[in-house]
Amino acid sequence: WGFGYFGMPQVLLKFMAIRETSELTLSRRIATFWCAISLGASIAIGIIGRVIFPDAFLTQSAAENIFILMSTSFFVPIVAGIVMSGILAATISSADSYLIISASAFSKNIYHGLMKREATDREVLVMTRIALIIISIFAMIVALDENSVIFTVVSFAWAGFGATFGPVILFSLFWKRVTRSGAIAGMLTGGIMVFAWKLLVRPLGGILNIYELLPAFVLSCVAIIIVSLLTEEPSKEILEEFELAKNTSMGL
Repeated sequence: WGFGYFGMPQVLLKFMAIRETSELTLSRRIATFWCAISLGASIAIGIIGRVIFPDAFLTQSAAENIFILMSTSFFVPIVAGIVMSGILAATISSADSYLIISASAFSKNIYHGLMKREATDREVLVMTRIALIIISIFAMIVALDENSVIFTVVSFAWAGFGATFGPVILFSLFWKRVTRSGAIAGMLTGGIMVFAWKLLVRPLGGILNIYELLPAFVLSCVAIIIVSLLTEEPSKEILEEFELAKNTSMGL
């Protein structure tokens, strides 16, 4: 799951919004520390809940209610309500980020970038709102399925983001030889491989029954390296900009 963080749009946007490069080190430490706390607490809640309520979570979808059950069992109603409001807070925080990013990506990159380059800002704004409504409706339809497992849906989306964008971000930051064709090849390979491994390879079982993010991430990296080496290297201006950004981040 750790590989997925490199391709999460909402995480990358937070770093892009940093005012000074000198704040990157502190931000990285805070983010790492917080992830360790949140992930460790999640695992602890699951283990404790399984021990205390062994018969309450016989299915994977029911197991996702463990936080709610523990809150209502161990706290008075008013405290339980405050604790469970954290679920809504986290849901709203993540949902609005994904909705805005998805709608903006469609309107700017697909509609304005490919379909109608001469579109005005007003038209792009309208298209963003339309895309936002459509994506929201689709999300609500998926949520109406009582048998769906949130963890399964999230893990699949996590793998898609991580394998599609993660390798490109890392190679762009640490390898100046990356080319445009290499980046595109890496994104396509990672995205396609997530679906292929999930739907075709993983069901075979055995040693192939591993989380699709890992093989897709590795193959995306391989595609970036091979295609970048086979294509013309970036221009001199791009290489100079890379070195400038590198030296600036290192305080040189």
